[in-house]
Amino acid sequence: MTYIDLFLVFFQVGLFSIGGGLAAIPLIQHQIVTLHGWMNFTEFTDLISIAQMTPGPIAINSATFIGMRIAGFPGAIIATIGCIIPSAIIVTILAYLYKKHSNLRVVQGILSGLKPAIVALIASSGLKILQFSVLGTSDFKINPNSVNYISIGLFLIALFVLRKWKPNPIIAMFGTGIIGGAIYYFNN
Repeated sequence: MTYIDLFLVFFQVGLFSIGGGLAAIPLIQHQIVTLHGWMNFTEFTDLISIAQMTPGPIAINSATFIGMRIAGFPGAIIATIGCIIPSAIIVTILAYLYKKHSNLRVVQGILSGLKPAIVALIASSGLKILQFSVLGTSDFKINPNSVNYISIGLFLIALFVLRKWKPNPIIAMFGTGIIGGAIYYFNN
């Protein structure tokens, strides 16, 4: 039953994650954390961080990691296949239709209409992860004692560096990881 559940969960993620991997994060979180309880939110944010740092699409990396955690190597294969199949079918159909009808005004309107929804999905997920890393909770209850000022500082520094000098994001991730690791190591 776990294999079927994994396949169906990631089939849904692959089917409804319009806008790419980052847009899939809220869908994955809802399925994995809220509906099935396979992970708690802390484990989920750790998984997303790892999935973003590893090469490849984030939705597929997440499917592989979650499948491996839930049901071992076969689970990783099944979850990954479940995530890939809808995309392969949809892309094949859309490529055919776009090639045939790309000059229609309706098609251009649909594509333009999808952009704001995709941005909203990505922003929602990013804000939820930021809120959890800074406040220590995914609720909107703010407890001044649980605010992580180190995370706020690292976020602001990384944001400033990325906007001002536009380095490779990997450099910013490694830099904040090293600085954060040193701060937390020497604080404990």
